[in-house]
Amino acid sequence: MSRGIQRVLVIGLDSATPQFVFGPDRFDLPHLDRLAKAGCWGLLESCHPPITVPAWASMLTSKDPGTLGIYGFRNRSDRSYGALTTANAKAVRAPRVWDILSRAGKKVVVLGVPQTYPPRPVNGWLVSDFLAPDTSVDYTYPKALKQEIEQAVGGYILDVDDFRTNDKDALRSRLFALLENRFATARFLMDTKPWDFFMMVEMGLDRLHHGFWKYVDPEHPKYVPGNPYARVFREYYETLDRRIGELLDRAGEETAVLVVSDHGAKAMVGGVCVNEWLIREGLLVVKDELSMVRRIEDCAIDWSRTTVWSSGGYYARLFFNVAGREPEGVLPPSRYERFRDDLIARIEAMPGPDSAPLGNRAHKPEELYRSVTGIAPDLLVYFGDLRWRSVGSVGFGSIYASENDTGPDDANHDHYGIFIMDARKGGDGRELRNLQLMDVAPTVLDLFRLEIPADMQGKVVRR
Repeated sequence: MSRGIQRVLVIGLDSATPQFVFGPDRFDLPHLDRLAKAGCWGLLESCHPPITVPAWASMLTSKDPGTLGIYGFRNRSDRSYGALTTANAKAVRAPRVWDILSRAGKKVVVLGVPQTYPPRPVNGWLVSDFLAPDTSVDYTYPKALKQEIEQAVGGYILDVDDFRTNDKDALRSRLFALLENRFATARFLMDTKPWDFFMMVEMGLDRLHHGFWKYVDPEHPKYVPGNPYARVFREYYETLDRRIGELLDRAGEETAVLVVSDHGAKAMVGGVCVNEWLIREGLLVVKDELSMVRRIEDCAIDWSRTTVWSSGGYYARLFFNVAGREPEGVLPPSRYERFRDDLIARIEAMPGPDSAPLGNRAHKPEELYRSVTGIAPDLLVYFGDLRWRSVGSVGFGSIYASENDTGPDDANHDHYGIFIMDARKGGDGRELRNLQLMDVAPTVLDLFRLEIPADMQGKVVRR
């Protein structure tokens, strides 16, 4: 490699949010500040949808979710009404940057990157992500690495258990335990394995935001002044910065460093009960008596009178019941586009509880992606510019919910994460514009002076 660069270190911080790193609410993060001032930095635009799965896969393959055929954690595997499968490593069919580096003879270490379970062979070492069911399974490549890690760090933590809980003291303890465990594992791997490329992802920030946003943000509608968790974001980010500093000390001056996040975060003020709304609009017919809250998956749906149904989550995926496509489809294909345009107009005109428009945005997948593979939603919907989540359950008696149907949750995802790069060539701390998630993989390959595959959609970031 040229420019004095011998290795590349990528530190992934799931959900790291620009306002706490770059903006007026920035915390005291001397190691991240030093990297940014020595190199370059900027906002990193996420993919559609801006969620962990598929965002990390999009970043590391340099392909959009439509091209990958991954539209969320769970995706339709066929046109039946109930076939949803979890998008684990098997769903990522395109090579990720470490696969390309492995083929080029580079030694790689991959730690905790989403959608790496079950583990696949690499030219080096891989530790899977939170999609592994527990640590009783083989979550490493090679298999023997599992025992090495558990002996070195006293047991490996895959994720924060039950981050949607009202027991905030216990959650805080689990969050910091994950952070320390993940970085202890990173230090062990960095110290004991010969590597050219090292990438880790720290998941705790994402869980922190979901669990504590209303305690930190005075603008959150449920904020309580003087609560005991008002400084928890600052404490976590600043501890994280110190741990990053320990990795930088080990990496050495010949290592190019990137710090990236897959998306940002923001206050979530409530939920839109999307299937309740579809019922009221006459587009979804449920046979059950809706006197109590029930998951839509547990309801008996009258498909002969249903045109649209939806899944819940940080955004909504709307599926149409199309004649000749779905088993009991009723929407004539000849009316599909006109119906879809009409539904977009109705969604974007939806008022909030105060009767003012929520500011919803509904997207056709073919307008977001270079190509659409697999079974995509017919519409992707962001409620209130992601200040409202999509609640899939029914029986609320309202189309608005103040609580998440899957447990306490204070934050939604936002469209912009962070990008910092110090390529060790005397940068000037310049802010870069128009950075996109898919730029990361080609940039890494460029640092290694390797050819960039023609089907990568991102660009090389240079200072």
